[in-house]
Amino acid sequence: MKKFLAILLALVMVLSLVACGAETEEPAVEPETPAEEPAEEPAEEPAEEPAGETGTGSVYYLNFKPEADAAWQALAESYTAQTGVEVKVVTAASGSYSDTLTAEMAKTDAPTLFQCGNAQGLIDWGDYCLDFTGTDVLAEMTTSDFNLTDDTGAIKAIGYCYEAFGIIVNTALLDTAGYSLEDITDFESLKAVAEDIHARAGELGFDAFTSSGLESSSSWRFSGHLANMPLYYEFRDDGVTEQPAEITGAYLDNYRAIWDLYINNAATDKTALSTATSEMATSEFTGGQAVVYQNGSWNYANLVAAGMSPDDLAMIPIYMGVEGEENSGLACGTENCWAVNCQAPEEDIQATLDFLYWVVTSDEGTQMMAEQFGPIPFKNAKESENVFFNDANAYMANGNYTVTWAFNHTPNVDSWRATVVTALAAYSADQTDDNWADVVAAFVDGWAYEYGVQHG
Repeated sequence: MKKFLAILLALVMVLSLVACGAETEEPAVEPETPAEEPAEEPAEEPAEEPAGETGTGSVYYLNFKPEADAAWQALAESYTAQTGVEVKVVTAASGSYSDTLTAEMAKTDAPTLFQCGNAQGLIDWGDYCLDFTGTDVLAEMTTSDFNLTDDTGAIKAIGYCYEAFGIIVNTALLDTAGYSLEDITDFESLKAVAEDIHARAGELGFDAFTSSGLESSSSWRFSGHLANMPLYYEFRDDGVTEQPAEITGAYLDNYRAIWDLYINNAATDKTALSTATSEMATSEFTGGQAVVYQNGSWNYANLVAAGMSPDDLAMIPIYMGVEGEENSGLACGTENCWAVNCQAPEEDIQATLDFLYWVVTSDEGTQMMAEQFGPIPFKNAKESENVFFNDANAYMANGNYTVTWAFNHTPNVDSWRATVVTALAAYSADQTDDNWADVVAAFVDGWAYEYGVQHG
């Protein structure tokens, strides 16, 4: 599959000889002014004036997040009604974004706006990414911490939000079980609470953990986000700041401990995890069948929409028995970075930049962003009601260290994760040391192998 993708990309590049190295000199990144009218300074409240009023060009956004599809569709429809500019939003199925992007980019009518969220994304798609330098949307940003730049300093993708992930707790059920958040401060206390709830599941009417599904819609929670935990601590210890050629797996025993806790204290049959979906876990949590659920801030709106009270929701760190982890906070970072297709027609590039500017400055756009994504690094950002961000900020204010997103360094990310998931599924069905050794090999040897594939 990787060879096929490489050949496909090569063909696309041959057919697209227009270089993107001089985007900042193209007029497409500057707001267009009709020749017969003098350029004017924007009004004091440009946020309320949608750009692109002439209807020139169009936008095609390949959306990364299925849970935000309805919100993006509504926003696109509103923008088109106000400006006449067509905005098409297509949402890739969960876990399939990379393959969908590859297929869509090979088409004549390719996305003008897409996701490029990490170092691997820049390697794969950097030649398609417009340099945001000098654009109006970039000027609205309050931080560059989440942006992606290439080795020339060109800003190839901009991080439009930050996210947090951890263990989501239904505090009402936790209280029913006789516990509070204060009872969970590290792995040992989390283990004690979870095992007690699981032992009394029949009496309580609910279990400890939701299903840890390894089907593609759910597996990223564990091959990406949970895998971040051992990677973070290893990289912290070793001072790793860029993608390493090899990893040691120094904290994989801790990874095993938290994984065992997940799957041994849930109602789901461990042999069925390879087909258990993300929707299944969400349904278990919103349906009051489990107290805790590993996921992130991006799922807050869906949980509330499903009828859960914000007062009954909280997020705590993922504990796995590392020394000093009682001082940890949530895992915060982003893979949510917008990239504009520099190989799109000039009028579509400008239409896309105009649309992004409207999204991050208008009341309508910033309201949607606050509801769906929480804090956004733009001047007109609205405060979010997302409880999970409040929890992340509270940990930070308390002086707890933030667990950064080490998994952004993963080489050949989709292939590496797929190998880890296969090994995890086999181990979950039969929790032997030999099967765990295969998980370790998928992590450590798989990392070195995929690094070699990625770097030739």
